[in-house]
Amino acid sequence: MTFPGKIAVLGGGSWATAIAKLLLKNNEHINWYMRRKDRIEEFKQMGHNPAYLTGVLFDTSRINFYSNLNQVVKESDTLILVTPSPYLKLHLKTLTEPLKDKLILSAIKGIVPEENMIITDYLRDFYHVPEENIAVVGGPCHAEEVALERLSYLTIACPDTAKAEMIASLLRCHFIKTIISNDVIGIEYASVLKNVYAIAAGICNGLKNGDNFHAVLVSNAIKELTRFVNTVHPIKRNTCDSAYLGDLLVTSYSQFSRNYNFGTMIGKGYSVKAAQIQMEMIVEGYYGTKCIKEINEQYQVNMPILETVHNILYKKLSAETEIKVLTNTFK
Repeated sequence: MTFPGKIAVLGGGSWATAIAKLLLKNNEHINWYMRRKDRIEEFKQMGHNPAYLTGVLFDTSRINFYSNLNQVVKESDTLILVTPSPYLKLHLKTLTEPLKDKLILSAIKGIVPEENMIITDYLRDFYHVPEENIAVVGGPCHAEEVALERLSYLTIACPDTAKAEMIASLLRCHFIKTIISNDVIGIEYASVLKNVYAIAAGICNGLKNGDNFHAVLVSNAIKELTRFVNTVHPIKRNTCDSAYLGDLLVTSYSQFSRNYNFGTMIGKGYSVKAAQIQMEMIVEGYYGTKCIKEINEQYQVNMPILETVHNILYKKLSAETEIKVLTNTFK
């Protein structure tokens, strides 16, 4: 198979919508899977996603919509996964079409719960997709700013850098610049951890700790992230690059960061359940906190920020008390 062939977006949220917008700048047609038939019908009638990034208009004659996962996989060659990580396993359970001959780009910033596996490992071990046919996309890049066509950068990582460049060419446009990497594992873990640290930053914001402390927290977060990814996957990398530090910064500061906003509510005294209801969207960092905590039982990396967020979210300990304890670990 010569990739990319027919391209499919799998997912109906804001990031899926932003990626579809980019793809249609460089491709005449795309396939697009959304689970809900009613959303597809509304999309066709209104010319935009009825639930996410509603200001982004589409020429729906250039989109082949599907609500059947097997059908869209069968009729596509390159698959872009943009479903929330907690739901990926459930979605793929309905799949009977093989994935092993597809080129897959994961735009999922999370870990498969229960399995505690990054997406690339899950696809390789459970669906026998060759490593060289799996790529990941890293930020810093919020869907809302893509919708506004603000200058943004994407990092595409794949063991086969020629395929990474090919995928990058599908997404590159006048307001999207692309960077190529082979650090699939590092970028995947970094994209999970930055959500955890954004929750921590939000908690501190909710506690009114101020900008000075926010800066110290984030500077310690990048050191913690570096320790972890260098232990789990020890290769030469610079975590000051945009796929690591840049993604951490935007997620820890931006008004568009759902993890930061979720953490702010926790810092203000909301319960986890109340904050989740208020958000009305999946907060990947909530699930990522538990998964990384369990994964780190094997590696024993010193991760005080992760431990603090886990204590607050899962052990229901006082946010104010836990953050005070955390401050003594910072340099």
